Amino acid sequence: MFEQKCGTGILTASMLSLVLSFAAHAEVSLAQANAIQRALLTLDTHLDTPANLVKPGFDIMQRHSYDEDFTQVDVPRMNEGLLDGGFWAIFSPQGPLTPDGYEKSRDTAILRALAIHTMVTAHPDTFGFATEAAQAAPIKAAGKHVVFMSIENAYPLGTDLSLLTTFYKLGVRLAGPVHFKNNQLGDSSTDPEGAKWGGLSPLGEQFVAEANRLGIVLDGSHAGDATVKDMIRLSKTPIMLSHSGSKAVYAHPRNVDDDLLKALAASGGVIQMNAYSAYLKQLPENPQRKEAFKELMAMMDKAENGDMSAKEFEQMQAKRRQIEHDFPAVKATFDDYMEHFLHTLKVVGPLHVGIGADWDGGGGVEGMMDVASLPKITQRLLEAGYTKEDLANIWGLNALRVLKQAEDYAKSLSNHTTAQ
Repeated sequence: MFEQKCGTGILTASMLSLVLSFAAHAEVSLAQANAIQRALLTLDTHLDTPANLVKPGFDIMQRHSYDEDFTQVDVPRMNEGLLDGGFWAIFSPQGPLTPDGYEKSRDTAILRALAIHTMVTAHPDTFGFATEAAQAAPIKAAGKHVVFMSIENAYPLGTDLSLLTTFYKLGVRLAGPVHFKNNQLGDSSTDPEGAKWGGLSPLGEQFVAEANRLGIVLDGSHAGDATVKDMIRLSKTPIMLSHSGSKAVYAHPRNVDDDLLKALAASGGVIQMNAYSAYLKQLPENPQRKEAFKELMAMMDKAENGDMSAKEFEQMQAKRRQIEHDFPAVKATFDDYMEHFLHTLKVVGPLHVGIGADWDGGGGVEGMMDVASLPKITQRLLEAGYTKEDLANIWGLNALRVLKQAEDYAKSLSNHTTAQ
């Protein structure tokens, strides 16, 4: 039977005929989209799912429901949505910029990294741990899900950048300096007090150099525009925005404008499109919901740290379900998400765009509330005229290209040192 290589998979003659027919037919069925996506390496660059691994009652191997426990990623839903894997994020809450604050966050981050490793080692036939770009395709070919590791907010490093080597040895290959607030490394896009450093701090500039030395891709999501510009300017390899959106579509601080998108693309970088509703469009105020969530937030922080009993956790979940019933959230729609996606593609092209929907970290829109719905993105992109090759790049190859460049730069430094 005739076969053609398709990115990291195989495209049969029947699948190829489907692809060729898309040029003549604007409408694409979900079944057709599934057939195409199944042949591609499908990665998401920002999975906050590791936070669920330490929560009572959560089993990554079992199918869950967002309506029941608010989770969005598990193996059955990954299989249904044809998600091969991605970057599983280490996140620990940011506290004060003090030695005690750094140490507490560091310990939480290390425990989260160990939880990811435990998930992989406990299910060796289901997951494959990856530390190099070239490992992703063989893991998919073996019928497993790809587990790269990232760190969202490098606050846990404190002022000791040698800890970045520790996280590198644990498997981290993507790292962002900041989260919601400014820290010791630089300015966030959303700190209510405004900029502190005017971009990266002096320590943040050293952080960039150390990440380059190790072969870790720098992540500019959550960073302020000046911080992202500093990262692009200083980094010896392209950076990634692992879960961001378009400021031209909606002027939220977490999004980036067209000029910055073009600068990112010119440097070889990629933006991965976020599906966090509040960053996609202006949502109506819901003061009753906001008030109801105040008490719940303290409970959620305790659960985030893994300090909650099974009974307490179920009480928290029941309270949240009641809030969702009494004061349901208004979310952006799938069309809103695709507006960001398609605009960004028009600005920088399919070699600089990918997907990082922020699953289990607040992502999800009406019509796409968990990873089971991911083929809808493929369907919409095909209908918009993007090709199988474009989709292969968008769904995984762009992110892997940036990772490979980081790897190659680090190896070049090591080879240079050895030669001396």
